[in-house]
Amino acid sequence: MSVIDLGGTFSAWERAPVKPASLHLVNLMDPPADLPSWARADTGDATELPKAIMKGGYDLVYSNAVIEHVGGHIRRERFADNVRALADRHWVQVPYRYFPIEPHVLFPGFQFLPVATRRLIISHWPLVHTAPRDRLHALRDAMEVELLSVTEMRYYFPTSRIRYERMGGLIKSIIAIGAPKAP
Repeated sequence: MSVIDLGGTFSAWERAPVKPASLHLVNLMDPPADLPSWARADTGDATELPKAIMKGGYDLVYSNAVIEHVGGHIRRERFADNVRALADRHWVQVPYRYFPIEPHVLFPGFQFLPVATRRLIISHWPLVHTAPRDRLHALRDAMEVELLSVTEMRYYFPTSRIRYERMGGLIKSIIAIGAPKAP
């Protein structure tokens, strides 16, 4: 299978128990220089992909916890449009807005708090992924993630099957799965 991963990293695929025949990574971060022959990478924005990538002929678009980082409704629409244009099959996962623990900060109810409070938590909470270096970066981090609801995922992926990943009986993540239409 030929897979394009929007926002993923090669290290995640290195650990995967199954590897695609061909992998194309697109991420804002610079790719590693030493990729194996079955993988290639481009630095790019998944909401504004160049024509060369859009013509790639992929079998599957994969994206794990990226759509909540792209920056607002219009950019999420562009992201979803690109996913659907790249291949008939897709697997797009996003953390669920109403799960009680926000997964990026690991703080209960973080996503429901005012931005100023979120900035304070990010500045002092010991479980943040990367501690911000100053107030401005803490504020940016507080505003950067916009978790999605089931309704929003259904809007962005109207022809996809929507599935749920659960933890303790609660929806933890939403997954949009696209498959080719039967003949």
